[in-house]
Amino acid sequence: MKKILQDLSLEELKILTESYGEKPYRAKQIRSALHSGRKISEITDISKDFRAKLLEEYEDEPVRIIKKLVSSDGTEKFLLELSDGNVIESVLMKYKYGNTQCISTQVGCRMNCAFCASGLNGLARNLSSGEIASEIFAVNREAGGNLENRKVTNVVLMGSGEPLDNYANVVKFLREITADGGINISQRNISLSTSGLVPEMYKFADEKMGVNLSVSLHNPFDEKRRRIMPVAKKYSVKDILGACSYYFEKTGRRYIFEYSLIKGENDTKECADELIRLLSGRPCHVNLIRLNEVKERNLLATDDKYAYSFLGLLEKGGLSASLRRRIGTDIDGACGQLRNRYIKEKSTVGETNE
Repeated sequence: MKKILQDLSLEELKILTESYGEKPYRAKQIRSALHSGRKISEITDISKDFRAKLLEEYEDEPVRIIKKLVSSDGTEKFLLELSDGNVIESVLMKYKYGNTQCISTQVGCRMNCAFCASGLNGLARNLSSGEIASEIFAVNREAGGNLENRKVTNVVLMGSGEPLDNYANVVKFLREITADGGINISQRNISLSTSGLVPEMYKFADEKMGVNLSVSLHNPFDEKRRRIMPVAKKYSVKDILGACSYYFEKTGRRYIFEYSLIKGENDTKECADELIRLLSGRPCHVNLIRLNEVKERNLLATDDKYAYSFLGLLEKGGLSASLRRRIGTDIDGACGQLRNRYIKEKSTVGETNE
């Protein structure tokens, strides 16, 4: 497997170009082209010989779209192939205020949350910083965007994988994607979602990056949370709240709790009352999500009536809360579903050919 040119920062690209005997300004040309979603072979403002040298060492297209599904609500889901043959997912969600892309940070996931398809096949490997960024470059280009007119305006690290389990690559990605001169997405338009890796949450707060921090809570009771989130066996809700407070102290950014409503599991008045007790007075928001059902997980989504009732209880209790509209349900919209189906189909074909 060749190296990923998109892994390099502008300064690293300058060092590379000079090592090839090229002028330093070539680094900016290469970076602009890569951030526009172009392959190395498509960078026509550098010499043919220089392109050939780069292609000997670096992947021409480290992330490519191999499948695109479009929902009746306009949501687009992409299956992306990496240069080693692994596949990941990304989703482009369209809103009045702009387009939000949900990106993956790992091939698979080792968190194995009971409501998510991402962990069904375990963790294959981490994505490099350039591979994560290339998800955005590829989808922005596919949507007709460029550096001057981005079609991807907001980014959420909420696809397959646990971002803070791939800490170094994710932080490098965030620094590069928000830097001047490239695709330059504002930190305030980026959200990072974690299942609650507490030590990494503290470490990330010390980066003082100012991106939006979202925590997958899904149950306010430790014992019940452990049933659906193995990570809860190591870190308690109290631990998570302490890390969230530290994040606010360091960044001044309020934090968000993601809460997937699971029928009979976490949609009770008892759960609502405990959320109110825990979160009252905190600079936070509760984002309620009607579970996108994964058949392998045997969990059911809360009915709309009870979802709105749960929202009403939180609001009556003084919490800032909202119920996310359901999108992409007809195109394997939940994390890991499309990748999991692709792996199954590929495996079936392989067995048939044997």
